[in-house]
Amino acid sequence: MVRASKGLRTGTRRKLSKGARDKFTVTPYLREFKPKDRVTVIPDPSSHKGMPHIRFKGVAGVVKGRRGDSYMVEVSIGNKKKTITARPEHLNPA
Repeated sequence: MVRASKGLRTGTRRKLSKGARDKFTVTPYLREFKPKDRVTVIPDPSSHKGMPHIRFKGVAGVVKGRRGDSYMVEVSIGNKKKTITARPEHLNPA
């Protein structure tokens, strides 16, 4: 039998954790991106809302537009183009 999944964050104790000295700042939450800006997807573990899947950690992409408070980012995974919806605290300018 196949083992049942326990959610998206299972097995991410080290992947999705901040250091003891990492300070919370409001600046990443207020970032603005324009279409065609290049960004890197770095999930912020302190904010669960609008977090992209961990498989996209460290992937660079291009902002295609906005959807509410989030941004639509197009990334290349192999030969495929995928669109990720992520909030600005999970995106860094490339």
